[in-house]
Amino acid sequence: MNKNKKAGINKLYSKDPLKADQILWGRQSHRVSRRGFLKNSGLMAMSTALGMAIPFSRFMPAGLIPAAFAAESSPLEIEGKEGLIVLNDRPLNAETPAHLLDDDITPNRYMFIRNNGIPPINVNPDTWSLEISGESVERPTSFSIAELKQNFEEVTLQLQLECGGNGRSEFTPAASGNQWTLGAVGCPTFTGVRLRDVLNYCGVLSDAEYVGYYGADTHISGDASRDPISRGVPIGKALERESLIAWQMNGEDIPPQNGYPLRMVCAGWPGSVSGKWLNRIVVRNQVHDGEKMAAPSYSVPINSVAPGSRVPNEDMRTIESMPVKSLVTFPQSGITHDIRERLVVRGHAWAGDNQVSGVFISIDFGATWLPSAVQPASNRLAWQNWQSWVQFPEPGYYEIWARAMDDRGRSQPMVVPGWNPRGYLNNACHRVAVQVV
Repeated sequence: MNKNKKAGINKLYSKDPLKADQILWGRQSHRVSRRGFLKNSGLMAMSTALGMAIPFSRFMPAGLIPAAFAAESSPLEIEGKEGLIVLNDRPLNAETPAHLLDDDITPNRYMFIRNNGIPPINVNPDTWSLEISGESVERPTSFSIAELKQNFEEVTLQLQLECGGNGRSEFTPAASGNQWTLGAVGCPTFTGVRLRDVLNYCGVLSDAEYVGYYGADTHISGDASRDPISRGVPIGKALERESLIAWQMNGEDIPPQNGYPLRMVCAGWPGSVSGKWLNRIVVRNQVHDGEKMAAPSYSVPINSVAPGSRVPNEDMRTIESMPVKSLVTFPQSGITHDIRERLVVRGHAWAGDNQVSGVFISIDFGATWLPSAVQPASNRLAWQNWQSWVQFPEPGYYEIWARAMDDRGRSQPMVVPGWNPRGYLNNACHRVAVQVV
């Protein structure tokens, strides 16, 4: 199937997945049960499109586009980045295909890019300064990067960052914003100093409630009076041992598009709280009121809403810890596999501020699940690597689904979770297609 047809199918499903089922495969979706819709002519139509039989078709949920038909975009060249897919070029936003995230530690070249403004140019780290100020700081102070290195303990941690809108493209009806699939995530190492050490040196007053950041990036309008983004975290999150002011990623200078020469890193929460091109931190005696702190930015409805609903800002809450999620990084979706051999399956899983307690895989559209071996995290707030293998019972089209559970018993949903206006927090199971011959 060519890319134009793939794109057309994706567009059809994005408008109305159940109607797309009926149009493309003749699948009837009026029954309450989510399973067993694909029969007779519908099964023949989908099998013909895939070029092979679907052994577990009786378990295939309605309104779910086959993973084999996922639209693919050609990557554009970005200096220092290899194979990333550009979603927007002003500001620059680019995601990483899942199979390029197979490393235990995400290489710099594969770290996704999520920008709200235009990065600074001609940066001189020798003259860069970081100001610590705000209503709840006893001794406002400015530091050079050299002074940060000299005055505070240097630490290196592997920390997972994910855009709050990762997976937005799967919501129906479509939500506004960059249409991330699932590649706006990474887990490199960061080297720097603990944010709490710097804040304590400056003196955090007892009324401190929030920490906000400002960066040297400029608004896409060119208006110097406007901040492209200025978010932050509650004081408790800022004072965690894993919250850093970092100058290196994987032992090298942070890439220019990822925040060089200095960034804040508060892992486990939306990546938007980890400010890039960091030049000022404010300790507030109230919730920070910087750009993109107020709803609907990085906010979801307090209560469940019907898809397509308009939600008043006062009925929204700010996203904090991210939900449990997993990613299949091997095999690459769309491979052809020999039925005589078992197939190794591996990937990563993470759970915001929490730990992953298990990862399960399925080859029958979620009817049954098999446990995988999950490794412990290298440190708190790093993702966890997992691995398993499958043996396919007969030739045909299969999807491998991955489903993680955290240490509080919360599990990924099999399909896209509750709709929200901005398309945040999609932690549905990741699916990869395999043709078994």
